[in-house]
Amino acid sequence: MCQVFAGQDPDRYASTTRRLRLNGQSTSLRLENAFWDILDQIAQADGVSTPAFISKLHSEVLETRGEPVNFTSLLRTACLVFVAQPAADAHHDTGTAFAAE
Repeated sequence: MCQVFAGQDPDRYASTTRRLRLNGQSTSLRLENAFWDILDQIAQADGVSTPAFISKLHSEVLETRGEPVNFTSLLRTACLVFVAQPAADAHHDTGTAFAAE
């Protein structure tokens, strides 16, 4: 069973840093490529760019819970929520759904 996980393409777990603006502040986020791929899918489903989606999510988290202790961890778990959704639910306003949970 572990071969399914151990045999994956190393590019999936290689990290990439992307620079973007969160609420007007320039910052960089470092995530594994598999998570960037999912964030790109979420943004595309919402009809926005990935930086726009991430900024929107960050704003909603600030409003709902205050500054997150670890925003990259929040992004990773948002990706897990997205992939756990049934396919029919994947086209809903995911940014709002994540911030509200």
